[in-house]
Amino acid sequence: METEAALFDGAFWISSSIILFLLVLSGFFSGSETALTAASRGKLRAQADKGSRGAQRALAITEDNERLIGSVLLGNNLVNILAASLATTMFTRVFGESGVAMATLVMTLLVLVFAEVLPKTYAITNSETAAALVSRPIGIIVTVFAPIVTAVRFFVRGILRALGVQVDPDSNILAVREEIAGALQLGHSEGVVEKEDRDRILGALDLRERFVEEIMLHRSGIEMIDAASEPSEILEQCLQSNHTRLPVYRDDPENIIGVIHAKDLLRAMYKLIGGPDGNAAALNEFDVSSVAMKPYFVPETSTLDEQMRQFLRRRTHFALVVDEYGTLQGLITLEDILEEIVGEITDEFDPDADHLLSPAEDGNLYVDGGMTIRDINRATDWSLPDDEANTVAGLVIHEAQMIPTPGQVFSFHGFRFEVMAREGNRITQFKIRPL
Repeated sequence: METEAALFDGAFWISSSIILFLLVLSGFFSGSETALTAASRGKLRAQADKGSRGAQRALAITEDNERLIGSVLLGNNLVNILAASLATTMFTRVFGESGVAMATLVMTLLVLVFAEVLPKTYAITNSETAAALVSRPIGIIVTVFAPIVTAVRFFVRGILRALGVQVDPDSNILAVREEIAGALQLGHSEGVVEKEDRDRILGALDLRERFVEEIMLHRSGIEMIDAASEPSEILEQCLQSNHTRLPVYRDDPENIIGVIHAKDLLRAMYKLIGGPDGNAAALNEFDVSSVAMKPYFVPETSTLDEQMRQFLRRRTHFALVVDEYGTLQGLITLEDILEEIVGEITDEFDPDADHLLSPAEDGNLYVDGGMTIRDINRATDWSLPDDEANTVAGLVIHEAQMIPTPGQVFSFHGFRFEVMAREGNRITQFKIRPL
């Protein structure tokens, strides 16, 4: 009895209390690391804007993730090693040589459950709240351990450099766009985010990465007004057109002298004939160039984001696109850019808008050759590549290295493309299905 009492004396209980305290510290470090790395900086910023000082401190701490993780790992390893050493000494004193194995088993279980799984599970499920709570003590620890962590950081980078590994000093900066895009894709795959919501947000994010030439209406499809035409013919063309703005050219379609708005044209003609009781013969003296607006030209290499800003700044919705040699390539409108965000915008003057893509009973899709790859991907949730071509016809021509004829069939990128119709050198319709 005296021997047993000597083994479980005051030193034993003091050592046990210290080990318990060290396990609590280990759990604190583990949970803090998980909370601060898993917390959304966007949510923390929102809380900080509402006056949360804890969230503000958490944001400041996570600015340098390398220093944060180094400090937390240093503290965590210190307390874990110290706790294991004390436990080994205590168990060896009580159980003899078998105490080493028993201390290893017991400490592994205690550390795993109470210092790792438990605090990290809480930190993951309440990451922003936990990050705000631990921000003050962790901030003090980061400051205290800063000299040691800095020395370790230089030592580690030296070793990595010797091994040929380059360390990016800005690696702590979050790739916000990629993070948002990845979260949207994950949310859509799990059924949390609707496809339309995902497409709209991704479309807005992509405006900086996409160029005017990718979505412009090609010059072959532009409806123009010849300035030499009779006023009655110009009026008839504007009334029959599906568009409110039409480019005006003189002599050569490349020589754009202005852009006429249907409302401006009607106002000018109405004023010229003298109102409802005027003389319609006065229209013979009408000069369309006198009411045409000055054309606005943009380079085909402009990004959609920049072009949208220019449209808003200039208070115009219509621009003509030229290449590096000043040659007309197409036109773009503000609506075209907005459609990249919200999808196809149609009205009663777009009779062919719904016929660009139509499903067949056999599971094939009939697709207009001029439909952009991005539009068909958004409509079908496919992933056809748009690196080498903007339209479906362009993709097939690029892959086939020829201008195919009706009836020809091609298979690439996991899809079967059958040419259904062709006008001149332009492929007008395909039949497509996944392989």
